[in-house]
Amino acid sequence: MRVLEISAQLPFVGEQSVSQRLMYMQADGLITRSDVRRRGTYQLSALGESLAPVHRTLSDWSRAHLPLQTMAEAERVEDALGRLNLRHTTGVIQALGTNGPLRFSHIAEEIGVDRPSARHRLLRMQADGLVGRAGSHHGAPYVLTDAGQSLGAVYATIEHWSEPFTALKTSSSPARVAAATRTHTNVPLTGDGARTAAALRRSAAPNDLFSHATQPKPRVSAAVTARSAPGRGR
Repeated sequence: MRVLEISAQLPFVGEQSVSQRLMYMQADGLITRSDVRRRGTYQLSALGESLAPVHRTLSDWSRAHLPLQTMAEAERVEDALGRLNLRHTTGVIQALGTNGPLRFSHIAEEIGVDRPSARHRLLRMQADGLVGRAGSHHGAPYVLTDAGQSLGAVYATIEHWSEPFTALKTSSSPARVAAATRTHTNVPLTGDGARTAAALRRSAAPNDLFSHATQPKPRVSAAVTARSAPGRGR
């Protein structure tokens, strides 16, 4: 499809924004262009097509755990990504998944940020339905909600998709770079997936939340997490 044809299917996005997004996606290797000089058509590359399973995983997680109104699948995926790609979100989820309930000061120490930054991130994650409090009293430790606990499959999919990027970054051999060309067709995400995987590997502690075979964990009652989570407007 050409830019004008793509824009026609996205009436809520300006043509200039569509053109700029296509430029970024081409630079990231997600799409290819038939002829740059003659305003050729765009199409998904093999790498772009490999994102389909990641999008499905994100959509399935969103539909199962987030109380959202009826929406297009693409919008649901964007909403899920918006909740997960903010700085330190993965670190908080990993810390709680590894250690269980943690108080605010311990979370700030675990993820290595100052307290104001940690407080801001936790408030946003509460509003997004990823964490709650283990009780209603002041200073109650933070816990993962069911939605946060169920992110294991999402992170496993992202990590699997991002493995070739890790190989590209760690290899100095041209032969290995060539061998690291995207071959996965059963798991996906975007460039953010590489950053997520890198964040997961920073911890040496075993973490069943981020393993491919998730383990059952004690859950806080829905009544408790519902009382502790502030409302979130769209």
